[in-house]
Amino acid sequence: MIIAVDGPTASGKGTIAKALARHYGLPHLDTGLLYRAVGRQVFLDGGDPDDPGDALGATAFPDHLLDDPQLRDEQTGGLASRVSVHPAVRQALFERQRNFATQAGGAVLDGRDIGTVIAPEAQAKLFVTASVEARAQRRFLEMRERGAGVNLLEIQDDLRRRDERDRNRAVAPLVPADDARVIDTSALDREEAIAAAIEAVDLSMR
Repeated sequence: MIIAVDGPTASGKGTIAKALARHYGLPHLDTGLLYRAVGRQVFLDGGDPDDPGDALGATAFPDHLLDDPQLRDEQTGGLASRVSVHPAVRQALFERQRNFATQAGGAVLDGRDIGTVIAPEAQAKLFVTASVEARAQRRFLEMRERGAGVNLLEIQDDLRRRDERDRNRAVAPLVPADDARVIDTSALDREEAIAAAIEAVDLSMR
């Protein structure tokens, strides 16, 4: 069984995907982390994330970079959104994601194009979304707990810019798959969102 969980930044898709993996006993891959690693590698290389060549070169990042805590910060998230618009970068990471999705027994993957590009044959497809305001508040609290100095309005602006890039890129734009079940988590707490996701997957499997 392949479960695809797509959605914008800070919608709760990662939390939901991890919970689904535990519930159904499946391995989980946060595909956004791969793009964050590329963005981080461009930064470490002193390159330009908007340059296709620099971004493609960074797809050869070492595996240990996936454990770098700075992959989770806001700066790296912005870099990830910028490198992800390049078709060559998406193609370079496609096989890695595809191999994970098609492993024996199935898997849960979360990202922005799992149900539309990486695993269009997924038996369950979820599109997790939330208002910019709700997503910014979550990210603000998350970053503040880490001790980061953050500004709520700046986070909102950053999310809007990322959404614009992700929805309008030429390759694999952020859109729900035609057969995806949409879950709006704006007014849901963590447990309610997970329960809604499990219910959606169970319905998809009937």
